[in-house]
Amino acid sequence: MSGGRGAPVAKKRFGQHFLADEGVIGDIVRAIQPRPGDALVEIGPGLGAMTQPLLERAGALTVIELDRDLAARLRRTGAARAGLEVIEADVLKVDFAALAATAGRALRVVGNLPYNISSPILFHLLPVAHLVQDQHFMLQKEVVDRMAAAPGGKDYGRLSVMLQWRYAIEAVLDVPPEAFDPPPRVDSAVVRMQPRPADSVAGVDRARLGALVASAFSQRRKLLRHTLGHWIEQHAPGVPFDVQRRAEEVPVAEYVALARA
Repeated sequence: MSGGRGAPVAKKRFGQHFLADEGVIGDIVRAIQPRPGDALVEIGPGLGAMTQPLLERAGALTVIELDRDLAARLRRTGAARAGLEVIEADVLKVDFAALAATAGRALRVVGNLPYNISSPILFHLLPVAHLVQDQHFMLQKEVVDRMAAAPGGKDYGRLSVMLQWRYAIEAVLDVPPEAFDPPPRVDSAVVRMQPRPADSVAGVDRARLGALVASAFSQRRKLLRHTLGHWIEQHAPGVPFDVQRRAEEVPVAEYVALARA
């Protein structure tokens, strides 16, 4: 919703592109399936294109908005809407564990993430995955392709492994540039992220997994014996692992098993 005359102008420093296509908004809301009683949190509500339909279906909604002008606008238009809480803050500094504790249930996190900080936001949410029911994000399509990539292709990398060990990831909707105001120079997509059961990720130190995956993908074209092989010698000597492969050929489960070992 571009908001008509007097609507705020998108600010480049915040990477803002406002969703304006009513059909696409409807498709995204249907993919999310908000229900009364959900502990919904929206990141980067912008002009409120998704805020209104989410609030109507769930009855309550917390939004996190960094832009002071947009936060004030949401408070003004939201004054008549019971159930809307506006947090004016940098999402990377928001305590999602505290939000879940206040809600008393698992969070459902949604948002049109700014392209310039989408990966930091995803990694900021990783430690609280056990407090989340699901996440639906609009991202650059290229990022979604990397998140959901299977081993063996150029899209499969550190982001794929670090997110897939913790979430089941599914691309649910492609969104063209013309659905936004102003249109970005890239295609977008909506991704669904559902945290894996706690028992399937038990015993994995996230920092250790991150270190070994970073080592593995540090030189993609080389065999792992030149990269991860050194890490294994130092941190996990004697643990069997085939290093005569490239990083992109190793399934997520094998990286996770190595981190466990």
